[in-house]
Amino acid sequence: MGDSAEKKARPSFFKGVKSEFKKISWPDRQSTVKQSVVVVAISVVVGVLIAVLDYVIQYGVNFLTSL
Repeated sequence: MGDSAEKKARPSFFKGVKSEFKKISWPDRQSTVKQSVVVVAISVVVGVLIAVLDYVIQYGVNFLTSL
């Protein structure tokens, strides 16, 4: 029933996808490496901050519960 309409729509869909991919402005390798390094560095810093806060809060809770 709807098979013929679906088969006709697929080629035009993939042609549209191909034309949209040609419009994409891909970053160069140097920019990608710089951005990746920044993301990793920020992730490590945030991880360390969370670990320090966790340790301080754990110490505080243990101190309060031991009173």
